[in-house]
Amino acid sequence: MHTSTHIGKPTVQVEISTVHGSFRSIVPSGASKGDYEAVELRDGDSSAYQGNGVLKACQNVNDILGPKIIESGLDPAQDLKKIDELMIKLDGAGDKHNLGANAILGISMAAARAGAAAKGVELFEFLAGESDSTQVDYVMPVPFMNVLNGGDHSGNTMAFQEFMIAPVGASSISQAVQWNAETYAELKTIIEAKYGKAAIGLGDEGGFAPPIHRPEDALDLLVGAIAAAGHEGKIKIGIDPASQSFFRNGNYNLGYKTDHENSLNATDLASFYRRLLEKYPIVLLEDPFGQDDWAAFMEFNKDCSVELVGDDLLATNTNRVQLAIQKGACNSMLMKVNQIGTVSEAITAARTAYSAGWSVFVSHRSGETTDDFIADLTVGIRAGHLKSGAPARGERVAKYNRLMDIEDILRRRSQEYTYAGTNLRFANR
Repeated sequence: MHTSTHIGKPTVQVEISTVHGSFRSIVPSGASKGDYEAVELRDGDSSAYQGNGVLKACQNVNDILGPKIIESGLDPAQDLKKIDELMIKLDGAGDKHNLGANAILGISMAAARAGAAAKGVELFEFLAGESDSTQVDYVMPVPFMNVLNGGDHSGNTMAFQEFMIAPVGASSISQAVQWNAETYAELKTIIEAKYGKAAIGLGDEGGFAPPIHRPEDALDLLVGAIAAAGHEGKIKIGIDPASQSFFRNGNYNLGYKTDHENSLNATDLASFYRRLLEKYPIVLLEDPFGQDDWAAFMEFNKDCSVELVGDDLLATNTNRVQLAIQKGACNSMLMKVNQIGTVSEAITAARTAYSAGWSVFVSHRSGETTDDFIADLTVGIRAGHLKSGAPARGERVAKYNRLMDIEDILRRRSQEYTYAGTNLRFANR
């Protein structure tokens, strides 16, 4: 079976039936993909979905992967890792291009849901077990909402891809969502007043994409909206420049979406980031340099005062995380499950990051679906923070709604939990 993402491309939906019921998952898709990601299998038939069909991946689920898993007799309740390992072996390629990471991940996610049902627990509890979490209390994450879009996710000339708001001063996920929604509403008012009604169009992840070019313009808008909403000091900011998208010939061209080149070398770009960190309440910086610019990451991380997240650099891949730990290249891993292609491999990468004292920041994709799996995953691995886009559009809001549901479940059970808040980087400890 297949369904569609919000950008009009189909994606894979998998359904697994057991004695405990039927369990579905829908696989997301990335717009700004790094070179080290697992490979989505697309049909390449230009007469259907401009070549973006996923019938081959669906066929691989139905004809190859599904039958082999049934034949193996593996039980999702106990054997999720073995199911994932079997699929990795059947594919045979490190990047999963033979059968498709989208086919494999669909089964992995649905199997996790089936495993949770077999054990009679919620998905977040099952995933906590898979991650070998010995903690009995749960941590509700800080929702980093991307409310201003640039880069490859929007049509404006802003090079940086994401500007996020993070309500570290809230006391619960429900209050955090409220504060972010209030700030988002104020941001809309400010943009409309400054740039007119035409400027409140949305980028890929539900953030506004006004006609701004300088990162300072975006940050000034955020600071103004946070203050107007009455949350000054309680809501911090995260930035994802996604700098691989403007890396050209060894330099970083901040004018890549315009006719005017504005190229900086890594040292000058690092100085620019430091000026932004000094001036604005930024607590997280993701992919400030390109996916192979190890030297720039290592140099910047020597005295980096904020969470320095590797996305394209790491690709949720344990081997790349281990390399980054050895090199001292960052202090946090972005977790995108479809970058690696199975739930258990993503969890292993997270545990590797944690073992080095790092943080883990869970992420959606720009081509997201209404599946809310990553909400449970974030709570299950005690990541302390996630990003799932703006408080707008169903495929984004689904994750925040699920987090509020999880908080309600824990509250009703009188079960111990905390809201990560200012401790978001070290929630796993």
